[in-house]
Amino acid sequence: MEYMAPFLVPMTLFVSVAAIVIFRGPLGKAIGERIAGHHQVESDVAAETEALQADVEELRHRLGEVEERLDFTERLLSQQKDSNLLPGE
Repeated sequence: MEYMAPFLVPMTLFVSVAAIVIFRGPLGKAIGERIAGHHQVESDVAAETEALQADVEELRHRLGEVEERLDFTERLLSQQKDSNLLPGE
């Protein structure tokens, strides 16, 4: 242990400076905001979720309209086939 004594002070200084640099950067700010209770990420996710739900509702509405048009087209085509199959024309 005596052979490590000269390295202990510089190593402690180096680790302390590295920790300060790391925690003053974006990682430290994110940790600080999390501790403080600022949840910007959660509000962003909630806003994005609401936007996606609105998009899904619009797509459901449009799909319903397409299904109605398809049904109408199928009925027209079947009527046209039936009129072509009638004898005597």
